[in-house]
Amino acid sequence: MDQQDQQYMKQAMELAEKARGRTGPNPLVGALIVKNGQIIGKGYHQKYGGHHGEVNAFNAQTETSKGATLYVTLEPCHHFGKTPPCVDRVIKEGVGRVVIGLKDPNPLVAGKSIEKLQKHGIDTTVGVLEAALKEQNRIFLKYIRSQRPYTVIKTAMSLDGKIATASGESRWITGEQARGYVHVLRDQMAGIMVGVGTVIEDNPSLTTRFSHKEGADPHRIIVDTRGRIPVTSKVLHLESKAKTIIASTELMEKDKKKALEDLGATVIINPIKNERVDLKYLFDRLGEEKIDSILVEGGSTLNFSLIEEGLVDRIISFIAPKIIGGESAKTPIGGRGILRMEEVISLKNIQYRQFGEDFMIQGDV
Repeated sequence: MDQQDQQYMKQAMELAEKARGRTGPNPLVGALIVKNGQIIGKGYHQKYGGHHGEVNAFNAQTETSKGATLYVTLEPCHHFGKTPPCVDRVIKEGVGRVVIGLKDPNPLVAGKSIEKLQKHGIDTTVGVLEAALKEQNRIFLKYIRSQRPYTVIKTAMSLDGKIATASGESRWITGEQARGYVHVLRDQMAGIMVGVGTVIEDNPSLTTRFSHKEGADPHRIIVDTRGRIPVTSKVLHLESKAKTIIASTELMEKDKKKALEDLGATVIINPIKNERVDLKYLFDRLGEEKIDSILVEGGSTLNFSLIEEGLVDRIISFIAPKIIGGESAKTPIGGRGILRMEEVISLKNIQYRQFGEDFMIQGDV
């Protein structure tokens, strides 16, 4: 692989990353236009509904791109959506070469743009930094293929694996730096999910809070089979652009449903499975709502249920150097558990980071 192509693609990838959490359910896309060894234009997809990366790069170019090389992290779109097809703009600009990092799996694109570029005599290279770009666009790639949200379970536990004391107290297991990073994660995800037990016990706001900038709140999703959420809960009384979604079943009383809707909440009535909300049905509905990613900060029962249903893509676990003890103190993953070691769920692509005294381990399920 050409080293120069890799260097320029890396710069395009860095541009794309600037919009993390702002483009969903569309992908992160960065683009560079290079002519005679000089960058004459650069851009990235800044927000959902806005111009795509290639168009922003062309709009910013300092001279004509005729004969230049376009570096773009994802195959240019081939269809009319919120904006016209980018591939037509690429052809119109008269570039001599296009270097694409990742082929777009969207059935509306899926190689069609590559084929169109080649038919117009444009030299096209595909697959530069492909593995890194798959990781960068992991949310988009999961969502476009399955129409379900990319889902991350976040846990915080003591060294002996407890998420709270035997009395239920959990503030604070991890330190300030680790808790601050959780707000970075919230800022990057479309939704945040908890069970109703967490709302009843902790009454959280489930918002994004930074001291130095304004963050984007994720949509708050409360899994509540019987409609037990108190109408006084903070999540029902927030000034936030994000929705509060109550995922319940026919076991919720009609008067309670109306009261929640009168407070501005969206109530999704799901089928019942194993006496609880049918999570696969719920995730299909959330996908229809264009919620492409979810950070789960729920309790041990919800965590296991999601894992059992095969709905979890990544687990992020913060471990604090503290000992809590207690046989009745809860652990991050509850439920019926796994009985045989040969059936345990192993993570892959493991990464480690340190936040103050706490360690973070993350991996893909």
